[in-house]
Amino acid sequence: MAFDFLVPVSDKVLAHNELLPSQSIGRNTYIHTEKDGLPVLANATVAILGVRESRNAYEKKHEKLDVSGIRLQFYKLLIGNWNATIVDLGDIEEGATVDDTYFVVKEIVAGLLEEDIIPIILGATQDITYPAYRAFDGIKDMINLVAVDSRFDFGIEDELISSHSYMSKIITDKPNNLFNFSNIGYQSYFNAQEEIDLMDRLFFDSYRLGEIANDISLAEPVLRNAHMVSLDVRSIKASEISLSANFSPNGFTGREICAISRYAGISDKVSVFGLYEMENTVQSQQLIAQIIWYFIEGINYRIKESPYSKTEDFVKYNVPSEDEELVFYKSLLTERWWTEIPSIYTSHTKGYTPALLPCTEKDYLDACNQHIPERWFKAYKKGFN
Repeated sequence: MAFDFLVPVSDKVLAHNELLPSQSIGRNTYIHTEKDGLPVLANATVAILGVRESRNAYEKKHEKLDVSGIRLQFYKLLIGNWNATIVDLGDIEEGATVDDTYFVVKEIVAGLLEEDIIPIILGATQDITYPAYRAFDGIKDMINLVAVDSRFDFGIEDELISSHSYMSKIITDKPNNLFNFSNIGYQSYFNAQEEIDLMDRLFFDSYRLGEIANDISLAEPVLRNAHMVSLDVRSIKASEISLSANFSPNGFTGREICAISRYAGISDKVSVFGLYEMENTVQSQQLIAQIIWYFIEGINYRIKESPYSKTEDFVKYNVPSEDEELVFYKSLLTERWWTEIPSIYTSHTKGYTPALLPCTEKDYLDACNQHIPERWFKAYKKGFN
């Protein structure tokens, strides 16, 4: 059983936890301890999981990820007005080989998915995204993956999997369960033109840092469609998180990354949330703790809604264009928008109906002005490939 490989939360963290007020997260979390063993998973909403594997780091890690430091900061935050039940499973240490670690990650994440528990993975390096993605095998056919990252991480051709090339492995590995990949926050000077061209050829979505920073709400529909989110902490600007040479002067602010995390939590599709490439500084650990807090806050505002299931809560708009009539829906409850993609069909209703793609009001207004929204076009083309 893969859960047997989990290492309990350290006594130092547990001792610190005893001193915290009753309203703190730590005092309201079911924790894997040496004394009591693993917590009961029944009714859990989210599970904290540390992964200290770093042998496939692109830049060599000089020290192991201090997950205990993150826990100290997270536990002392005060709990929100939440219904969520939090468990902390402890850590996965390095296996005899990297593949051994990947196997344990895959098995544990798959076990949590089958129980409808959302893993919050605290990983030393972003290649851990790969075994977390493989955990969906046999559970969900097609996956939408969103990376919050300054790089696309396709790497160099024939390069072994690393924290800068894990996406190539995901795209080429069988079985291929990846339906869509979206990047939020890429910075052009970190990505080869060939990588940018590949994103276009595969009809994947990408949003530049400046685009998202100018309007953070653009991230919401992207995350609303995600099953899995992989957040590279190096997408955050250096001054917000650490003085490491591996971080860039440009990146998301703490406020922006917490807003993105909250959007990920609100998405009722997001089943795995991973944070990677953290630094062992108090400032980094504090921000990671707050990112997790906002993700769980978002989960508590989840609303399952679909224009196909409760039509009276939606307004339908038909927008004629030269080649296609575009159909949009606006929720009267949340004011969120969707558009139909006629080339992709789903069978979640009795008859086959066009798939729904989350979008923005701007996409609808663009369509009214006879400008086909790019996200609609890419999804439409993907449906025929």
